[in-house]
Amino acid sequence: MAPRTGRLLPLALAAAATLAAAPSAPAAAGAPRPRLTPSAQLALAYRATAKYHQHGVGVAAGYVPDQYCVVNPNGGSGALGYPHFNHAYDGSVDPAKPTALLYEGDGKGHWNLVGLEWMVVDKDGRTDTDDDRPSLFGEPFKGPLPARYKGQKVHYSLHLWLWKDNPSGRFEPFNPNVVCRPGTTRPRPATPVAPAVAPSPAATSP
Repeated sequence: MAPRTGRLLPLALAAAATLAAAPSAPAAAGAPRPRLTPSAQLALAYRATAKYHQHGVGVAAGYVPDQYCVVNPNGGSGALGYPHFNHAYDGSVDPAKPTALLYEGDGKGHWNLVGLEWMVVDKDGRTDTDDDRPSLFGEPFKGPLPARYKGQKVHYSLHLWLWKDNPSGRFEPFNPNVVCRPGTTRPRPATPVAPAVAPSPAATSP
């Protein structure tokens, strides 16, 4: 069973303190960059994204707000909030560079950073193969997922509820504690109404 998100913040803080206390020795020329542990990756994400609590800082860094608040399209509970995508980080598996920041908005100009998302395009564009599945924080990305909007490709994604507890799990896509206000979600396409078919004369004759 995955750890509850409520344990994430203390873990990130502890890892951040460990990293801060450790001496930073320069890597030898040509040496591969040391692989970070999941705890160290969490600490890096925590430190790198804390500044985005100031919404203007996130926007200035290239994270573009979606005009709609996103709810679970499958009818389940929970929401994403307002995704802010920075497509310069499409394909990122860097803990410090999420593809999207997830905010809650109160409709009065106040934005609360609640989560992060990373997205990686599937190499062969098929949803029935997953040999290129990435992972981060010791967690495999979900997918491959079909495109959700025009221009998007088959992809993998990973959500991290770093800044708001998710009772469903820290890496689950939708958070029941995130709420979209009425009138803020993307309008659903109107369902076409089948034209009425007049009965044939044969069917109405005695």
